[in-house]
This record gives sequence, C-alpha cells and structure tokens, in this order.
Amino acid sequence: MAARAFWQGQIKLALVSIPVEVYPATKSGAAVSFRQIHEPTGKPIHYEKVVSGVGPVDRDEILKGFELSKGNYVLLEQEEIEAVKIESRKTLDLVQFVEADAIDVLYYEKPYFVVPADDLAEEAYAVLRDALRKAKKVGLGQLSVRGREQLVSIKPCGRGLVMEVLRYADEVTKAQTYFRGLPADTVDEDMLDLATSIIDKRTAPFKPEEFRDRYVDALHRLIEKKKKAKGKRIIEEVDDEPARKGGNVIDLMAALKKSAGETARTPATKKRSKSGSATDTGNRRATAAKRKSA
Repeated sequence: MAARAFWQGQIKLALVSIPVEVYPATKSGAAVSFRQIHEPTGKPIHYEKVVSGVGPVDRDEILKGFELSKGNYVLLEQEEIEAVKIESRKTLDLVQFVEADAIDVLYYEKPYFVVPADDLAEEAYAVLRDALRKAKKVGLGQLSVRGREQLVSIKPCGRGLVMEVLRYADEVTKAQTYFRGLPADTVDEDMLDLATSIIDKRTAPFKPEEFRDRYVDALHRLIEKKKKAKGKRIIEEVDDEPARKGGNVIDLMAALKKSAGETARTPATKKRSKSGSATDTGNRRATAAKRKSA
C-alpha cells in the first residue's frame, strides 16, 4: 500500500459515516522520458520566461490571464484564484445510486482504492460494499480535494471498494459527432456469423501482463546498447509485421472465411460438391463405359 493517501475522510451513506483512506490504483509505467541536451557541452537546456520585445522577466511580475479574445485578457492574481477554490471537505456524501452499467466508459478517468481507515470502520465498510454488489448499483458523489470538486463513483471490487474519478459532461465529446454518418442497417447475417466465430475463437481471460509496449522496450534496449557503444550511432530495429500493401479488402466474405479457417468456395462450387453438375455426371458415365468395353 502506498505510504501516503490521496484523500482521507468519511464516506457518508445517509446517517452512516465510514472512515476511509483513498490510494491511487495506478502508477506510471515504464515510459522513457528525455531531456534536451546542449551537445557541445553535454549540459541540459533550461527555459526562461520571456516577453516578446522585452526579454526575460522576473517571476513576481507574472500574473495569470484568461483570454477573452485574441490579445485581450482578464488578469487574475494568485490570491484571487485561491479565494474561489472549494474548501476541502473530509466527507464524501453518496447522493445518488445508478445501475452499474449506466455510466458510459468515456466518463471514467482514474481509479483509486478505498480502504477502511481502521478496524472499527471495517464492518460498515463491508456492509456498503456488499449492499452495492447485491443491488448492482454504483454510488455517486462529489469529492472536494486540492481546491476543486471531482465527480466520483464508488463500486465494489473484490473484497474492497474502488473510487473512480469521472469526467464532467462538458469534458466529454458526444459520440454522435463522429458516428452520426455511419449506416445503421443490419449487416449480412453470414458475415456476422463468421465474424462472431472469429471473436469466439480468440476469446480468453484478460491478462494485462501479456501485453507490453514494444516501443518502450526498444528504447530501453537502445539506451543499454548506447551506453556500451560509447556514443556511436545505433539504429534499433523493431520486430514487426511487414506493412501490407493495398489495404482495401475487396472480398470481405472471402477474408472472413479465410480468417475463420474456412475454404472460400463460390456458390457454384458448393452446388457441385453436393450433387455435381449434369456435364460432370455425363463425363463420368462416358469414362466408365470406355473402361467397361476395354
């Protein structure tokens, strides 16, 4: 468990208050960060705050400005901004409950683990967890932290609870903006069955450890090689599938059948495979008669 909690307080369910601690459920991965370096000296590049036509300025001369129009700003001092910040509260009031699948995936931003603050809180904590699971509901509330309010959800996760920070409505772009022009007609049933069979064959339990960022891995290998090469230029090759030329799939049905492991047969081929054509039958009879007369 992390040494420092993101938030400490109480989850309030009507008249019941549950002391909890909240910890980040995610961490920075294996991302590689770089700094800009001045090659002749090997020293890092620093940036100064400058004004066009003036040059470098002192930090105490800087204010924050909200741009109303091009070049027109409302200037705010830090004290004015601090005065309107929401006072941090130590209570998360669950004001509403919704179906577990009612929140669109686009609204989820970041997860946190919620744990009881002490042994005395464990019973009430377990009651809330099991009640949410039984009702198949998610609790909603607003958490005041670091000067602003965050919309959050509380839901069961194994033996515990997870709090997820949600985006507000004005932070999410409506899907219709991008999907409105797509056809809503039902697709071909045979193609649908083939695509479904491919999905079924490739269905397996989710194991996130089996997926890696190959770019990050290649960067780490490159850095190690560069250390040993004493500054020589190295080009790291990434093992990847060759790009396919002509990306358009002309025969979708044939591509689906091939993907599903079936033989792409034309309707005529299928018909002959069942009963054979009249010409084929006649040819077979003529051949048999020649063999008999011989």
